[in-house]
Amino acid sequence: MQTWIVANQKGGVGKTTTVVSMAAALAQRGQRVLMIDLDPHGSLTTYFGMDESGLNASVYNLFQDTELHVGSLISATRFDNLWLMPSASALVTLDRQLGAQLGKGTVLRQALMKVRDGFDYVLIDCAPTLGILMINALAAGNLLVLPVQTEFLALKGLERMLVTLSMVNKARGTPIPLMIVPTMFDRRTKASRDALSHLQEKHGEQLWELVIPIDTQFRDASKAGIPLPFLQAGARGALAYESLVDTLMDMTGFTPAPVSKESEAYE
Repeated sequence: MQTWIVANQKGGVGKTTTVVSMAAALAQRGQRVLMIDLDPHGSLTTYFGMDESGLNASVYNLFQDTELHVGSLISATRFDNLWLMPSASALVTLDRQLGAQLGKGTVLRQALMKVRDGFDYVLIDCAPTLGILMINALAAGNLLVLPVQTEFLALKGLERMLVTLSMVNKARGTPIPLMIVPTMFDRRTKASRDALSHLQEKHGEQLWELVIPIDTQFRDASKAGIPLPFLQAGARGALAYESLVDTLMDMTGFTPAPVSKESEAYE
């Protein structure tokens, strides 16, 4: 099982769109994908039509009871091969609640070990803040996907995220592989072109060679609650995420194991 983290300490750069689109691209290839919403705002949860007030359990429960059956926190979506561990607004209180509790940074990693035979990929949508949730995600991940909007303020956010990552990598012992993904690129604007040039000049080795373009169909897909690769496979944005998934799969060299009996619990 591969765990891909989608994170940035700046909001509005396309994290949730990236999780949804990559998950759909993987699901279309027959991969069993678990999405985890680690953002208290719950944009990923809302995207798939789930209302926090109507949920019996969420990822928040994972941090309250580490002995909990992880499968009970996973909900099926209406799309084949896609499952979701939904968010809860109470996640915002975790840093204060857990305090100096031992092992608080590896709760998610331990939980995912229990369902590793049920899924091929786990995609985690992180909140844009450094705290216990992002630490858990980075500790559990095999790969960090870092979406960066091609505009000046987002570039500043990237620098903050890379400083955070360097600290986390020291704690991990081995650095987590990283792919910086330029998002919301509008070739018609000088600001977008300049931002992309800056990324290419300063972060070339870690930068994806292509871009995620501005595409109004992302908004249409979000309104419909349908991932763009399912709604309009030929859309520019959908094709871009297909290419990104190709790159990441080649980068990780991961080959999914045959479906096991454990996975039947999520059908």
